Amino acid sequence: MKKTVRLILGDQLNSNHSWYETVDDSITYVLMEIRTETDYATHHIQKVLGFFSAMRAFAKELKSKKNNVIYIQLNDENNLQSFDKNIDFLITEHNFSRFEYQFPDEYRVDEHLKNFCKTLSISSSVVDSEHFFTTREELGIFFEGKKTFLLESFYRAMRKKHDVLMEGEKPINGQWNFDSENRKKLPKNHKPTPALIFNNDVSEILNEVKKTNIKTIGSVDAENFVWPINREQSLVLLDFFVKECLHLFGSYQDAMTPNEWSLYHSRISFSMNIKMISPQEVIDKAVSEWQKRPEEIQFNQLEGFVRQIIGWREYMRGIYWLKMPEYASLNYFNNQEKLPEWFWTGETKMNCVKDAIKQSLDYGYAHHIQRLMITGNFALLAGVNPDEIDAWYLGIYIDAIEWVQITNTRGMSQFADGGIVGTKPYVSSASYIDKMSHYCGSCYYKKAIKTGEKACPFNSLYWNFYDKNEDKLGKNPRIGMMYNVWRKMQPEAKVAMLEQADYYLKNINKL
Repeated sequence: MKKTVRLILGDQLNSNHSWYETVDDSITYVLMEIRTETDYATHHIQKVLGFFSAMRAFAKELKSKKNNVIYIQLNDENNLQSFDKNIDFLITEHNFSRFEYQFPDEYRVDEHLKNFCKTLSISSSVVDSEHFFTTREELGIFFEGKKTFLLESFYRAMRKKHDVLMEGEKPINGQWNFDSENRKKLPKNHKPTPALIFNNDVSEILNEVKKTNIKTIGSVDAENFVWPINREQSLVLLDFFVKECLHLFGSYQDAMTPNEWSLYHSRISFSMNIKMISPQEVIDKAVSEWQKRPEEIQFNQLEGFVRQIIGWREYMRGIYWLKMPEYASLNYFNNQEKLPEWFWTGETKMNCVKDAIKQSLDYGYAHHIQRLMITGNFALLAGVNPDEIDAWYLGIYIDAIEWVQITNTRGMSQFADGGIVGTKPYVSSASYIDKMSHYCGSCYYKKAIKTGEKACPFNSLYWNFYDKNEDKLGKNPRIGMMYNVWRKMQPEAKVAMLEQADYYLKNINKL
């Protein structure tokens, strides 16, 4: 009997894949915990434990359905710690005559497996992961010949193609985008719905990791791991979101407040990004809940969520495959500074940054505005090298896989791509942070002060950023108003602002 070995990557835990429609005794599935995947970045300990726990649960599920499964654990004696070496060993050991795998989502792994297949003496093939709404090439084809890659036009095309929130050729309620209704600050005494968390015991895996010299960041309560580690739990979390959080998701999706790490966000990105649940079923579930409760769930709440899934997520993946590998080295502003030391500890006097970083260290999670307008905003204003902030985001967040992380970080957050993803840099002074959060009132620094003692660092760094990059940004129509304000400022006020920024940049690790 000719035998086939099929590789399942740690982010390919899709139990609805056509591979598993029939059980075939000639096919063996292999999953592996390997050092090449734990060590290419310094990962949050919860990210490592989340991946390994979910992989083990998936292998157990496949075995329960009578599939042949080989699972290579991190410290197994025969673990050669890389995909190619382990597969080579298994081919020889089990006399496999064919190797198959699914398209990886990371360029790095894709190249590795393509090159590996060229070395094989047996036949090999690759199939789609059957997860996304789009192919790798679809966005590139859609924007072929265009100078700009406008998300909104891509989003509308996706809505039409997949018949999501449509009435014939027109959007439901006659409008494509309700983003203007989704920028509310959390009311002062509003208590958000408590986060649904799980109590998974991952202490056994933690002990295995501790036996190695794998470098990790962050903390974990290993006996009460809060993240879903299988499809069943992922569906429970999705159900909780649509029933308990969707009705206020849109309104407060950009809001920030101390000691509330979840708010009304779904927190299903980890489950989706490792394919325990699909974007199709996520959208179907949300739309179905809205249809059941149209009086309770306003349409703007639903549309804002759907846009993140079928618009933003697919768009970022399309940009990734269109622009890699060059994208990973783009540095439009030629920023070269090191990441401040307190990015690894949260020990800073800036309330907003401290809260976002400490939350990230505690949970391996922060929502998109914390990432974009707090940590990312500060890093860009401080001139941090995109490689530094890239590695930090990739490592610290449990849902960070390069295809979605690097385009958000290097593009949206750091404008290192010069405007491929965003039409302007996403920077702000204290005024925006105060508008969307409750951080400023109790902060050591004062939001209204631009220079002098206790002046909020975001204020002077904001104007310093525009001054420093006027040659590259001065003609950008989306930020012309800011340059008009800067040019009209009194010369002595400008000097004071730039001197304040210079002082903060030279003493950045003490902020």
